[in-house]
Amino acid sequence: MNKFSLLFPLWVYSLALLAQQPVPIKPRVLISTDIGGTDPDDNQSMAHLLMYSDLFELEGLVSSPSYGSGSKAEILRMIDLYEKDLPKLEKHKKSFFAPDYLRSISKQGRRGAAPYRGYAQATEGSEWIIKCAKKQSTQPLWVLVWGGLEDVVQALHDAPEIQSKIRVYWIGGPNKKWGVNSYAYLVEHFPKLWFIEVNSTYYGFFSNNAVLDSVKTTDYYDNYIRAAGFLGKDFKSYYDGNVKMGDTPSLLYLMDGDPNNPMRENWGGSFEPFNYSPRVVFNRMTTLADTVAFCTIVEFHFKGPKLNIPPDSVCFWMEVPYKDNVQKWPGYSLGQGHYAIKYAPKQAEILNYRFTSGIPELNGLAGKLVVSNLWPGKRHKTDYPLGTNWYTDKADPSLYDGKIQGGKTISKWRSEILLDWAKRWEWLR
Repeated sequence: MNKFSLLFPLWVYSLALLAQQPVPIKPRVLISTDIGGTDPDDNQSMAHLLMYSDLFELEGLVSSPSYGSGSKAEILRMIDLYEKDLPKLEKHKKSFFAPDYLRSISKQGRRGAAPYRGYAQATEGSEWIIKCAKKQSTQPLWVLVWGGLEDVVQALHDAPEIQSKIRVYWIGGPNKKWGVNSYAYLVEHFPKLWFIEVNSTYYGFFSNNAVLDSVKTTDYYDNYIRAAGFLGKDFKSYYDGNVKMGDTPSLLYLMDGDPNNPMRENWGGSFEPFNYSPRVVFNRMTTLADTVAFCTIVEFHFKGPKLNIPPDSVCFWMEVPYKDNVQKWPGYSLGQGHYAIKYAPKQAEILNYRFTSGIPELNGLAGKLVVSNLWPGKRHKTDYPLGTNWYTDKADPSLYDGKIQGGKTISKWRSEILLDWAKRWEWLR
C-alpha cells in the first residue's frame, strides 16, 4: 500500500459530514477498569483515553478487577508510556494532564467479585469514588465502568447519598456474568440511579461490517499505529495489534454531543429506556423447556441440609463448559439449609451446567437452559423494577449488527471514529 492510499481516507474524513457534535461542557470523568486482567482490550482503551484526555476532566482511575489479576500497577505502567509521548502530544494540544496528577488519582479497588449479598468492604477505589462524587460541582460525575461494578456498588452502599451525583455508563455483557452479585444489589437497592447498561451495543465497535479497509480490526495497526510513539509500540502487545477496545464506546459517548440524551445518535451508541431488569428464579434444575434472555439474572435456590456454614460462604460451584475449558461460579450458603447462586449468561446459546460440592445433596446436579438473543426479553414477576433513568441496547431488529443487538448504532460511525484517532497517532510519529 502506498503512502497516498493511506492518506486518502484522512482526506475523505476531512470532507465528510461527521456524527460528532459539540459537547456542551467538558465532562467530569472517573474510570473503573479491570485493566491488566484476562482481557487486554482495557489497555487499548486506556491508550485511547490518555491520547484524548484533553477532552475530559479526569478525576479518577480505579482498578476494579472482579475477575483476573488486574491492578493499579498496570494503570501506572500505561501512564509511564503516556509520559514519554506527552511532549509530542502537547505540540498539538496544551490541555493534557500531567502524568503525576494522573498517578495521584489512580487507586486500587476490589480484587475479585463481590459475594452473594453484592458488596463487601470499602476499598481505596470505592472511597475515591465517594470523594469525587461529593465534590461541589454543577455537573455530575460520569463513572465509566469497564469491568465489574464492585467498587461503584460499594461506594453506593457506603454513601447512598451519592446516587443523585453520579451517572454511570457500564460495559456489561461478560462483565455482568462475572460480577452478577454486585449488579443484582445495584438494581435492587438503587433503581433511581442514572444508568446506561450496555450489554451488546459495544460489540459494534469491533465490527468490520461496512467500514473502510484501512480501519478494519486487522489492518488499523499497520496503517496508522505502527512506529507511532511508545503507546503505539505497546499497542502491538494486545491481540497482536488487532483493534478490539470494547470499553472505548464509553469514552466516545462523552465525546459526541449532549451526554444527557442517551437516545440521540452518538459515537458511543444510541440507547432506549427500560423499566425492568429481568430476573428469573428457579427452585429446580432447568431443561430445554426453559428460556431466558441473555444477560438475565438467573437464580437457582435449593433446600438442603442445615450445616454449620456461615451465611454468604461459598460451598458449591456452577461449572459451564467454555471452548476447551470449564468456567466456574461460586454458590453460597444463605443459612438454615438454604443454598443459592446467581448467574447471567452473556450470549444466546444452549447453556449446559452442573454443580459440584462437598455437600452430597448438591454435588452432581446438572441441567440445560435456552438463552435467547433479545434483551431484556419478556417480563417475569420476579424482575427488578427500574426508575426513569435506566437505558440499554436498542431492540429494533434493523439495528442488529449480525447477531449483535444495537450494534449498528456504533458500527455506523466506526470509520469516522478511527480516522479521527489516526490523526492523533500521527502526532506521535
